[in-house]
Amino acid sequence: MLPVTSLPVTAQQSARPLTPPLAPSVFSPSAVVASCVGFVLIGVLQALYGPSIPALREEFGLSPSAAGLGLSAHFVGGVAGVLLFDRLYGRIGNRRLLGVSYLLMAVGAAGFALAQSWPVALAAALLAGLGFGGIDYGLNQLFAVGFGHRSTAMLNVLNAHFGVGAILGPALIGVVGAEHYPAVFLGFALANLPLLLCLRGVRDRVPPASSEVPESGSGVLRRSLGSVLAVFVALYVLHVGIEAGVGGWEPTHLETVGYGAGAAATATSVYWLMMTVGRFLVAPLALRFSAQAIITVSCAGMTVCLLLATVPGLAPYAYAGVGLFIAPIFPTGLPWLNRAAPGARRAGAVVIAASMVGGVAAGPALGKAIEWSGIRAVPLLLCAVSAVCLAATLWLIRAERSAG
Repeated sequence: MLPVTSLPVTAQQSARPLTPPLAPSVFSPSAVVASCVGFVLIGVLQALYGPSIPALREEFGLSPSAAGLGLSAHFVGGVAGVLLFDRLYGRIGNRRLLGVSYLLMAVGAAGFALAQSWPVALAAALLAGLGFGGIDYGLNQLFAVGFGHRSTAMLNVLNAHFGVGAILGPALIGVVGAEHYPAVFLGFALANLPLLLCLRGVRDRVPPASSEVPESGSGVLRRSLGSVLAVFVALYVLHVGIEAGVGGWEPTHLETVGYGAGAAATATSVYWLMMTVGRFLVAPLALRFSAQAIITVSCAGMTVCLLLATVPGLAPYAYAGVGLFIAPIFPTGLPWLNRAAPGARRAGAVVIAASMVGGVAAGPALGKAIEWSGIRAVPLLLCAVSAVCLAATLWLIRAERSAG
């Protein structure tokens, strides 16, 4: 992603905390590596349910919609895990919270693999999702406050590993076969356990984000906290909706405009791959450019690419561009949120939970819009949503400047 040259240098400098980076006291090197492995695992877990659906339907005699409840239970547990971790954050040590989350994922995944009935499997998926939400929010929160001015870069690296896991999950099912999904889930459960040994390298107590921000940076909080949080929530819900919308509807749109099923599936895989690549690529850029600049360029590029996707000959490449541009928004927005509302401790939990809800709601909402407008309108519908994301970003930049 390229910098936004219209942003003044002072705006970029003010986005960085004045205190020294906290990395040495928050994470040891081994804990950083273990955290990245943890994000690979939660990416794997989320991606395992879909490819397992054929075997689940056969084993439990399920309809397609009933089989899809496995992923829904996972997301419900994820939202609950985010909110529960946030409630306990600062009251119970970080090592204990992360350790319990890893154990919940392991027990839930093992329960899903060994379940003899569908209700038991759904309960296990909910339990695994609870641990998933704890790890997702917990590590994002700690990385957002634990690396000083490098937090944006480190969050992009962390979340890129989620993409690695999301690619590996379906590949594992493809190699062993959907009928052997219990073995894959059991292997996943066991893979969580060694990470417990690396939690010693995580600082048990972390200073609140407000202590890392100069007093003048809290003006946005004092003046319009409700408005700022509402716009951040909208940005997160909508951009995750675009992410899920492209992933879910790109194959259908490409087939509608003349591409074969194989080419459409390959193009969708490339889209997810580009999301992972984009987060690795933006990590060094985050050390030079502000979060505001990166997200503005990301939203603008995403909007242009979705507009280009309306041209059949350009559509597969344009969707790949969407993956590249949308990649940094989620991890880059978290440090910006902490700076814009340093005293709102629950702000991170609100936007992460909202993003999960956005991912779940995107499918039905976009489906209804497509029923009215037709499959060919998919990129235009998503382009309109992307334009709203860009408008939200520009509003937040103006609000931060006015508070300065």
